[in-house]
Amino acid sequence: MSSKTARQTVEFGDFQTPLHLAKSVCSLLLRTGFAPSSIIEPTCGQGTFLVAALEAFPDATVRGYEYNPAYAEAAHRTVSRFSQATVQKGDFFQINWDAELSKLLEPLLVLGNPPWVTNAAVGSLGGSNLPEKSNLDGLRGIDALTGRANFDISEWMLRENLRWLKRRRGAIAMLCKTSVARKVLVHAWSASLSIKSATIYRLDARREFGVSVDACLLFICLTPDAQTHECAVYDTLNSPRPSSSFGMRDNRLVSDLETYGRLHTLYSDGLTGWRSGVKHDCSRVFEFSVKNGELVNGLGEGVSLEADVVFPLLKSSDVASHRPPRKYLLVPHRSMDESPHELRSRAPRAWQYLTSHEQTLKARGSSVYKKRPKFSIFGIGPYSFAPWKVAISGLYKNLRFTKIGPIDGQPILLDDTCYFFPCDSEEECLCLYDLVSSPLAIEFWSSLVFWDSKRPITAKLLNLLDLASLAKKMGAWTPTTRRIAERQMTAYAAGSYQPMLFRESSSRYGLTEEGRDPLANDKSGK
Repeated sequence: MSSKTARQTVEFGDFQTPLHLAKSVCSLLLRTGFAPSSIIEPTCGQGTFLVAALEAFPDATVRGYEYNPAYAEAAHRTVSRFSQATVQKGDFFQINWDAELSKLLEPLLVLGNPPWVTNAAVGSLGGSNLPEKSNLDGLRGIDALTGRANFDISEWMLRENLRWLKRRRGAIAMLCKTSVARKVLVHAWSASLSIKSATIYRLDARREFGVSVDACLLFICLTPDAQTHECAVYDTLNSPRPSSSFGMRDNRLVSDLETYGRLHTLYSDGLTGWRSGVKHDCSRVFEFSVKNGELVNGLGEGVSLEADVVFPLLKSSDVASHRPPRKYLLVPHRSMDESPHELRSRAPRAWQYLTSHEQTLKARGSSVYKKRPKFSIFGIGPYSFAPWKVAISGLYKNLRFTKIGPIDGQPILLDDTCYFFPCDSEEECLCLYDLVSSPLAIEFWSSLVFWDSKRPITAKLLNLLDLASLAKKMGAWTPTTRRIAERQMTAYAAGSYQPMLFRESSSRYGLTEEGRDPLANDKSGK
């Protein structure tokens, strides 16, 4: 592939649909009983989907649109023998779609294979194949800055396709990443769009397009006054019955509706006990190995630093493999309220070291550092220095936790690909580990997680499990589990917790009939 062709593939998400796949999709649509009067393909490429649609639905009017003039010409030649088909050169982001759609009869089918590329990927190439810049879901602060505002171009297009059908009878049938399909459905359900049915059919993207990505056919039917919040999932285009279903419950996307229905009382929003590890974006400067008793950075330099600014570090692979720390981390400040500039007097060798690498640290790409003092890191606070922790890797697709304790009196820190819950004692750590490793906890999280996501385990997911409810359901409500549950409700500060008074007014939390907490005067811990 030439560099020019490769660049176009990235900028335009240019994965042309094989004719046999287009025909299989249209054959499936025919079997569902959906009978469109009009078919529109907004990014028709060289026209394979147009031909498949014309053969499957010979009585439908078919319209194709394509940005690339060579592709538009090829598509025009491909469908020229069909009198009911036309192809028009046009930019998806510039066409007046409402005017185009007003000419077509319902029910309307929006069909095709939109670009499989993110706005960040296009922007990195200086490309222009983008919608008008916006923060797609109104993300604020750190979420927008650290990449959650990045989105697939196809997601924006599919949302626009749904808007076209908001007051029309019709359907969309689009090939896309499975993660994009879920995001689009969450948008549709949250916006109360008139969805009659939603279905996902999994595809082998490696076989069809030569790319390693979880992909599917997303098929959504819309009709006025209909509203469903569930989606059936089929393993292939030819599967006779769905293998699973997911949907919205309690304003949350749920991967296993049946299990969540049984365990939904364990769910809670707004809890904050689980944290991600330290984010620094420059391992060559901040991380060290020990060679012959000396700290050595990623540049191969021997370094002498004050002991109180260097801590043992675990990375995702270490947590997943239950390995002891192999690296050490320079921590220039202990909280987000503290400035690294205090190192100048508190740890002058560390300050001099960071100053010698100032240009490297200035080159850190993330915009989160732009308005922070130089040498700043993120994901750091009192919780980072808790002596004991229960942790899990965010990069490995399983729910396997590990217990972490101090080394030579020093707390172990974790990098930002890990998630952890801070504990003040070994007793708390063992107790929490038993709770979160229990079959009940694993089953609950499994009902929410989507394992094909890039990073399926997050602090947000882990914090959806209410540890107080879990402990009581397991018959393990003790003073220790209570302390852990209180910490899930408030910022970590060793030895200081916010009482659970607002919770203890509810029978859900195991009070006696008189409204008294049965553990209030229990000092036994049993």
